[in-house]
Amino acid sequence: MAHTNVLLREDIDSLGARGEIVRVRAGYARNYLLPRKLAVEATASNVKQIEQERAALLKKEAKERETAEGQAEQLGKLALSFTRRVGEQGHLYGSVTSMDIAEALKERGYEIDRRRINLREPLKETGEFAVPVRLHREVIVQLPVTVAGEAAGQETSMEASAATEPETATEAAQGAEAE
Repeated sequence: MAHTNVLLREDIDSLGARGEIVRVRAGYARNYLLPRKLAVEATASNVKQIEQERAALLKKEAKERETAEGQAEQLGKLALSFTRRVGEQGHLYGSVTSMDIAEALKERGYEIDRRRINLREPLKETGEFAVPVRLHREVIVQLPVTVAGEAAGQETSMEASAATEPETATEAAQGAEAE
């Protein structure tokens, strides 16, 4: 397998941080990293240029982390609650997904991408959950989410009274014969 060394220009979760030299497959570099300008070839001139940019990158990253920590402090005080219809066994008919959580946060003034909400699978039961939200590579906040249920099988009072009385005379006769 052919491998090549590339210099990362952006943080990539599965590879590394900005400014790192990583060894990847040549096709991955050629077809994905280089065209999207996520990385450059690890030549001496590129390494020298990145080292010059490193001071600015460190300042930028420190500012991003500080912003993320401030946002994490605000999100730590926030609690989200969702109401969904539930069946007789307590299972939700729908589910609460990372998209639902992102929309609820957006309504409260927090612009967080749904991919930063680390929900392994949608919430399909009622209860209280701690959902991790990755605001920065090093800043993760646990967001409390409550899922409450409303009964799906609730009938109106007219339907309930009609269900207790036999609808036709033949049903009444059949009910009397059964006794």
